[in-house]
Amino acid sequence: MATDTDTDSDATDVFEAHRPVLTGVAYRMLGRVTDAEDVVQEAWLRWTGADRAEIREPRAYLVRITTRLAIDRLRQVQSRRESYVGPWLPEPVTTDFGPTVPDTAERAVLADSVSLAVLVVLESLSPLERAVFVLREAFGFPYAEIAAALDRSESAVRQLAGRARRHVEEGRPRYDVDPAERRDLTERFLEAAAGGDLGNLLALLAPDVRLIGDSGGKAKAPLRIMQSADKVGRFLFAVVKEARAGSESRLVELNGGPAMLVLVDGKPDAVIQVDVLDGRIQCIYIIRNPDKLSAFMP
Repeated sequence: MATDTDTDSDATDVFEAHRPVLTGVAYRMLGRVTDAEDVVQEAWLRWTGADRAEIREPRAYLVRITTRLAIDRLRQVQSRRESYVGPWLPEPVTTDFGPTVPDTAERAVLADSVSLAVLVVLESLSPLERAVFVLREAFGFPYAEIAAALDRSESAVRQLAGRARRHVEEGRPRYDVDPAERRDLTERFLEAAAGGDLGNLLALLAPDVRLIGDSGGKAKAPLRIMQSADKVGRFLFAVVKEARAGSESRLVELNGGPAMLVLVDGKPDAVIQVDVLDGRIQCIYIIRNPDKLSAFMP
């Protein structure tokens, strides 16, 4: 005869088995680790309070609860982002898919769906469109399962999926996804910037390169998107010249690609990531909002 302790243990095991998917859905929906963790925690509370004897498919139930909670949270945070100081970028997250995702094609899909470029475009979707896109494109859920999760008809979900897919394809920039080339350019970019070599730095930048800085008004960063190799290169050159003693950079894997974590006196000061096309850097993301760097604290 099963005891309450056994039942609680089983409930925990089931939830933990699905936690990576739930966290992945919530993060792609919200773009912030803290918000995603809050949603997953609330899903856990709903799970422990549910009559699990009536739940035939725990995975479908948990994804449904998490998605609906994420939609509610997204509607709340969208109003706050309207008053955000300067450009808004997602909170960077470590992406090590590990042996659970051995297939190269699946890894590429997951990496792309969590990239800064795609997450920025997803911000322009409605909460329902974003939910459908994340569940369908990133995790491959069947339309029928998505319809049940959102309490919509399957035909309505297919329409939402088509609209969201078109919007993302129109809005997302075209970047190369070759990991080796991207890592090579990231390392060369770091070397040129650290060495204060403006000529080599400019040679790595596309003529219409963009720089997007996110500080939330809490650190020094451009309050508008910068564009053109000359403007971006000279800005970066000036930043390097003003760099404080005790700063260092590390190459890390964030949001599906290589990135630079800049530390000052051992504490995170910035995350820098680049997007690449045709052997040149097309976009540079600089995240300096300290609220979005807390995960990298020692």
